[in-house]
Amino acid sequence: QVQLVESGGGLVQAGGSLRLSCVASGLTFRMYAMAWFRQAPGKERESVAGISWNGGSTFYDDSVKGRFTISRDNAKNTVYLQMNSLNPEDTADYYCAADLNRGPPAEARSLYDHWGQGTRVTVSS
Repeated sequence: QVQLVESGGGLVQAGGSLRLSCVASGLTFRMYAMAWFRQAPGKERESVAGISWNGGSTFYDDSVKGRFTISRDNAKNTVYLQMNSLNPEDTADYYCAADLNRGPPAEARSLYDHWGQGTRVTVSS
């Protein structure tokens, strides 16, 4: 059974930082591209960042470029999202997702096979 378990969310002041982690089990992690999505109240789920199976290719939404960094450790079956310079617009539930794909990471959520339950990030002004 595939499980993706996110952690690291919480309440932070604007300008602060958080690091999210997502530990995967039940799958061959190195076969999967990984991504982070987020969903704010009343809004659709949107892509934030993605990383290829070996870390060689990444994408970032324009709203987080230069502030967020996605990385992965295949030995630990874990993908990370380092979030700096947070602002209230980053407030959302953050989800990691896995796509059985050894090419560049996809941005479309429909292509992702497995999802975590999410971790909440709240940024106060």
